[in-house]
Parts: sequence; structure tokens; C-alpha cells
Amino acid sequence: MESSSKTSRTPSPISSDDTTVQARIPLSNVNSCDLENGSRQLKLVESSTSPPPSEKSESFLVTWDGPDDPDNPRNWTNRRRWTVTLVVSLFTFISPVGSSISSPALPQISRDLNIPPGSVLENMTLSIFVLAYALGPLIWGPLSELFGRLVILQVSNIWFLVFNTLCPISKTPTQLLVFRFLAGFGGAAPQSLGGGVVGDLWSPEERGMAMSVYSLAPLVGPSTGPLVGGWIAERVPWKWVFWSVSIADALLQIAGFIFIRETYAPELLKRKAKKMRTRTGEDKYRSPFERPDRHWTAVMARGMVKPVVFLFTEPIVQVFALYMAVLYGVLYLTMTSFVKVYTDQYGETTGLAGVHYLAVALGSTVGGQIGARALNIIYRKLKARNGGVGTPEMRLPLLMVSATTLPIGLVIYGWTANARLFWFLPDLGVFIYSIGIGGNWTCIQTYLVDNYALYAASAIAGVSSFRSFAGFGFPLFADKMYAQLGDGWGNSILALICLVIGCPSPFIFYRYGPRLRAWSNAASVEQS
Repeated sequence: MESSSKTSRTPSPISSDDTTVQARIPLSNVNSCDLENGSRQLKLVESSTSPPPSEKSESFLVTWDGPDDPDNPRNWTNRRRWTVTLVVSLFTFISPVGSSISSPALPQISRDLNIPPGSVLENMTLSIFVLAYALGPLIWGPLSELFGRLVILQVSNIWFLVFNTLCPISKTPTQLLVFRFLAGFGGAAPQSLGGGVVGDLWSPEERGMAMSVYSLAPLVGPSTGPLVGGWIAERVPWKWVFWSVSIADALLQIAGFIFIRETYAPELLKRKAKKMRTRTGEDKYRSPFERPDRHWTAVMARGMVKPVVFLFTEPIVQVFALYMAVLYGVLYLTMTSFVKVYTDQYGETTGLAGVHYLAVALGSTVGGQIGARALNIIYRKLKARNGGVGTPEMRLPLLMVSATTLPIGLVIYGWTANARLFWFLPDLGVFIYSIGIGGNWTCIQTYLVDNYALYAASAIAGVSSFRSFAGFGFPLFADKMYAQLGDGWGNSILALICLVIGCPSPFIFYRYGPRLRAWSNAASVEQS
């Protein structure tokens, strides 16, 4: 214990990765516990003004039993960790599939439910699912902090399964909109928690391959849905686009019950402390993450308010939230309009038109996977050149290049489709801008994690919620925009927006990022 005139000393972190058993640390010294999506720290503040606690008031702090504790998820076997990673990745994959699989069936749905063809209401039946993504992270994230990841993943996926199954029995547009929104709310949870599960299971040195596998799900899922949905809509009634997702998700839920286990270290340590209290009959055992004075309402309020605060107070979050909104909006705009381009202008069947979504899937995969590897290589080289000191801005050089792919790809896609040139040329444009979507997505998320460290989850939640509004709104004006401007000028306007927002941003933040971090109360000022 330091003796000082100050009332407290610098907080010393104890993360979920700590492996030493901390005993006989007074619980009165536990000042705050900020748990953020894989970056969890316990701030212990020892007051020099208060008298030392008595022997009876001291409590044992329960952590892992050494570096090889088998209860620590990072010490599970590789087979078990990969199994959980893959099942959670599939949970994250099935929700975006459900968000877009009805796109090729929109004309059938409109005919049966008396929705005007090409109307805002028709497009809303597709995009309202994504609107729920804006709300989901703000609710499921704090709930996972209270109850752990496992129960939230299971409950939310069952929620998604139930309401997705109700969609095909809708008799009115209102019923379909409500069921789609509620299904999207359940489907938002794996998007919010999946990355945290990967962080729970794998150390930073091991995490690269697991995260690259997981990151495929939200990128490839939206394009896989219409690819499959096109063939379903061509051969059977539209209700099967929903039932097919429900059947797949039910099988996935069974796998989830069998293979997924709790991975969240705070929840596991709380359970461990509870067992010790039960076994010994002593109430003195506590995990670092148990605070009697921390009420669930405070946890929920913090999880819901903090991302919004980031959106209003952090320039870095504001700019990249706007850019990610454009990326997400363009992605779901494509989901809405792609089939119509190839059925109306190229005379293809619905099923064959859906195959062109492979361009989106392949481009996103190439951008995300190659981008992740290039990002690490560039970072290591710049860090070595800087004397072994890394900064968040070293994540931006790749974004300077990948940001140009969106306007280039959109212009190629728009004008070649407008001229009805050979179908490969529009697909090439889509492939190019999809590379940009996957690559930019990876760069921005990594930069936000590096920039905000402990508060990265709140920063990403703010960006994710904001982008979901664009994913909902962009498809609503797709038909009118293309009807008025054509594919060429319509996509050129989108390209100009991407150019104005996306291309200058990495250069600006590369130069002024350190100064912005110094001004911020939340950004990390440390270098690694």
C-alpha cells in the first residue's frame, strides 16, 4: 500500500486473462468494473484515507487457478474452441441470410399481400429487418454483461427462429413488417456478441485465423440469401424463403445446445465464486466482477446510452459511422435492386439472376480476408519502422487504397448495366466495390478497436446502430432513384458520396488522429 497524500492511486488492471489467484483483497477496494467485448478491466482503487479493513471484513478475490486452469476458455482444446467458434459464426451467418433471402420473392409477396409493386412499402418488407439491427446491439450487449453470452445467444436465436417462422403466415403487410422487425431484433444478438466470443476463446496471438473465419459471416450472409432465395422463389411459393431459413436455423439451434458453452470470463468467475460460497458456507468469496452495488438498471442504461454518446461526441466515430452507413446502405440497395437489373434488362429468370449475387459474396470475401492479412503486414512494418511503437493510425494506409474501390466499382457496374453490356462487366463492377465493402469494413473496425481500446465495444455499437438506419433507408428509394436516373447516373451519385466521405477520411485521421485522441476522454492515448 502506498502512503501518499492522494486519495487514490492509479488503477491497476486485472483482466479476464489474469491467471494469478488474488487473495485477501478487500472488496471495499473494488471501485469499478468496465467490461467491454473482450477488453475487460477491473479498476482497484485503494484509499489511503480509510482505515485498513479488519480480518473479518476481508474477502477472497476469486480468479483463475493459474495459467493452465481448464475452466478458462482459452485453455480448452483447439477442437473444442474451433467447434464453438464455427457454431457461433453460423449463428452470425444465418441472420443476414434471413435479412435478404426474401429479396427475389418481393414481387410474389406484393401480389399475395396486395402491396403496390415497386413501392416504398414493398422495399420496406425487406429492409425493416435491418432496422432492428440498430436497436439490437443496445439491448443484447448489456444483457450479455448481466447474464453471460451463452443464454443471450440461445434466447435471441430462438427469438429469431420464432418470428421468422411467423413471417410466411402473415395475412397483411402490417403483420409481415412486425414479424420481420422482431426477427431482425433477435438476429442482431450474434452480430453484437460473436466477436466477443472469439476474443474469449483465443489469445491475440491466436486470434487472426478465428476472427477471419468469423468475419465472413456478416459479409457473405447478405449476398447468400438472395442467391438461394432466387431459386426458391422460382420453384415454390414465397413462404418457403422464410421456412427454409427457419429449418436451417432450427438445426443450427440444436447444434448450439450441444456444442456452445459459456465463454464470458466475468460470468464464469462469478459462477466459480458462487460455488465456493456454497461449498464453504462463507460469503467472503467474490469474483473481480461482482459488485453488490451495481444494479442491473445501471448496466442496461450504460450499454444503451454510451454508444449514442460516442456518436455525438467523438469525431472519429461520427465520420466512420457516416461512411459505414454508406457502405451498408449500398450493400442493401444492391440486395433490393440486383435481381431486377438482370430480370428486366437482361431477360434472365429469377433463379439465374440470383446467381449474380456471387459477385457480392466473392468480393466481400476477398476484401475481408486479404484485407485482414494485408492490414497486419502493413501494421507490423510501420511499427518496426517506428522503433517498435505502434499507433492506431497504422491501420489506415490500407483504407487509403481500398476506399477507392467503391466509387470505381459503382461506376463500372452502373454504366455497363445501363448500356446492357455483357453480363460479366456489371458483375465485375459489383465484385470491385464489394472488395471495398469487405476491406473497408475490416480496416474501420480494427482502427476503432485500436483507437478506443477498453471502450471499443461502445464505439462499434454506435457505428453499427447508425449504419443499420442506412441499411433500412437506402433500399426504400432504390426503385424511384433508378427509375428517374437510370443505373448509370444513379450509381454514379452513390460513387460520388463514397468518394467525398470515404477517400479523404483516412488521410485526415492519419494526420490528425493523435491530436483527436489527446482531446478525447474515451480514446486510448497509449501506444503499443
